[in-house]
Amino acid sequence: MPSPIAIAPSILAADFAALGAAVRTVEQGGAELVHVDVMDGHFVPNISIGIPVVESLKKATRLPLDVHLMIDAPERYIDAFADAGADSLIVHQEGNPHLQRLLASIRHRNLGVGVAINPATPVGTLAEILGDVDAVLVMSVNPGFGGQKFLPGALGKMRRLRELREREGYKYRIEVDGGVDLHTIADITRAGGEILVAGTSVFHQPDPAEAVRKLRQTGVDALAQRV
Repeated sequence: MPSPIAIAPSILAADFAALGAAVRTVEQGGAELVHVDVMDGHFVPNISIGIPVVESLKKATRLPLDVHLMIDAPERYIDAFADAGADSLIVHQEGNPHLQRLLASIRHRNLGVGVAINPATPVGTLAEILGDVDAVLVMSVNPGFGGQKFLPGALGKMRRLRELREREGYKYRIEVDGGVDLHTIADITRAGGEILVAGTSVFHQPDPAEAVRKLRQTGVDALAQRV
């Protein structure tokens, strides 16, 4: 049974000169996944990391690698990221006209299957594939850069996804990425967020392990108050 609230630190905010040590620190703090943002400078206006970093991370941690592909033509790289050690792949609804085929190719590699939507994309665009995914990632900032302010419109999407799951019997978990910190996490978990991607609110803190523990406990406490 998965934890009701899982913290997935985003290595985009970590010190890349000591990435292995940074990941081991958050692992000690109770992180349940490592979130890996892959950006190509085309799909989003930033360039980050790729396959070699995933390969290195796989050797440095026992945690599952949750790889978020913010790239053009992700279908070209499914096998490469699977071979590198990704445990789950998240692709975007936007820019992928053959989304169902893309998701099936990820499933074919026995990986967790995730789909992401940007702030301007309605939940309704996912209607035909919600039964095919393990996670729906709600972007609560416009993707490309860390440290952005949480966009409150994402809360309505989380509530909608929760309602759809309960009504239709879907199995996906609700993942949230962008502006997750101690000020926003209570609202996020009450709205339905379950896998919470946190970058600067973890790795830019004096004690990242303690930051993970505080985030998770705050989320668990808020979830207990949800009616």
